[in-house]
Amino acid sequence: MKASRTIALVVLCAAVAACSVLAGCASTAPSRGGTASTTYSAESYRKLGLSPAGVEPWEDGMRTSGEKGTYEWWYFDFSLDDGSTLVIAFYTKDPTRPDTPLSPFVTFKLDMPDGTSIAKVRAGTPGEFAAARDRCEVRQAGNSASGDLHDYTVRIRIDDVAADLRLHGTVPPWRPGTGYMLFRKNEEHFFAWLPSVPQGTLEGTLSVGGKSRAVSGVGYHDHNWGDTSMLNLIHDWYWGRARIGSYSVIASYITAADDYGRSVVPVFMLARDGKIIAEDATKVAFGLDGVHTDAYTGKPVADVIVYDFADGAEHYRVTFNRETDLVRDRFVDHLPGFERLLARLAGFDGAYLRFTGPATVERFVGNEVVETADQKAAVWELMYFGHAPKK
Repeated sequence: MKASRTIALVVLCAAVAACSVLAGCASTAPSRGGTASTTYSAESYRKLGLSPAGVEPWEDGMRTSGEKGTYEWWYFDFSLDDGSTLVIAFYTKDPTRPDTPLSPFVTFKLDMPDGTSIAKVRAGTPGEFAAARDRCEVRQAGNSASGDLHDYTVRIRIDDVAADLRLHGTVPPWRPGTGYMLFRKNEEHFFAWLPSVPQGTLEGTLSVGGKSRAVSGVGYHDHNWGDTSMLNLIHDWYWGRARIGSYSVIASYITAADDYGRSVVPVFMLARDGKIIAEDATKVAFGLDGVHTDAYTGKPVADVIVYDFADGAEHYRVTFNRETDLVRDRFVDHLPGFERLLARLAGFDGAYLRFTGPATVERFVGNEVVETADQKAAVWELMYFGHAPKK
C-alpha cells in the first residue's frame, strides 16, 4: 500500500472511510428522484432473516462475500481512563472502492492527552484474512477480534505497537430497525450498521515502543457493510455517542446525497443504567444553532446540536455544545499530487471534523426539567462528502 494511501486511510478511520477521488464525487445538481430511509417493516425483517425482538450473534459475523460490489468493517473505539483515545478497525477493503477484490487491512490510531498521535496500518492478503459467519471472529495476519455481542477480545500487533483488550458490554446490542438504510432511485443500494456494543467497559494491556502498560476505560463496537461507496449515497452526517451520567446515547442525523433528494435519516438511542429507554428516531426533533462556515474546510459547522425526543410522557433532550475542534481535515490534502489535482478538477471537497465539549441529557415532565446529567468532554463528528450550500 502506498504511503499516501496509508495516510489517507488512517486519517479517516475514525470516520469509517478512506477518501479516494477515483471513487467518484457527489453531484452538484440536486435530484428529487430518489429516496433514503431506514427499514422497519415486518417484510424487511423477514427478508433479511432478522428478529425485531433483538440482535443475534450471527449478525456480527461476516455479512458479505468480500468480493467485488461489497465492503465491510468491524470498528472498535476506546476512551482510556488516562484521557487517551484508541480506535482499531478491521476492513475487508477500502470502503470507497467496493468494486475491488478482497484487500483486507487493519488500522490502529492512538491519540494521547499530550498531543502525541500514533497511526498504523497493516495491509494483508486475502489468504491472511478469515471471518466467521455465526459470530464476530475476524482474523488478519496475526490480528484478531472476536466476541458474542456481550464480551469481545481484540488483539493487535503492528510494528512496535501491540494491544490485548477486553470489551464487556454494559448496554445491550442494538440496531435502528433492521439496521439497513436503503437508497432507492433507478437501482437500490444499502448501507447497514450494527452497534453491537453501544457502550462497555474496557480492560487490557497496551504496548508502544516496547513499553507495556495496563489500560482501562470505556468502549464501543459497531459493524458496517454495504454495496456501493458512501460517497455516492451520503451528503453529510453528524454522529456522536457519549456516556452522560447514568445515560448512554448514540445519536446521528444523516443527509442523503443529491440523487436521493437530500432525504434525512435520523438515528437515536438513549439508555439509562444499561437499559434502552428511547430508540424511535421518528420521535426526534433535530436542531442546530450557531452555524458558521469553518474557515479551513469551507463546511457549515454548528456550535450546538440538539436531539429532542418526545413520545407522550417520555421527553428527553440531548445537547452537544462545541468547545474545541479536535480534527479539521480536507480529504484532498492527503492525496498525492496528481490525484489531488484530479480531485480538485472534479470539484471534490469532502471534509471530516471532530469536536469535543460538554454534553447534557435533560429529562422533562411536562414542560419542566426534572433531571439533568452532564458530561464535560463528549466527542462527536461531522462527515461532509457533498458540497456546502452556496450563499
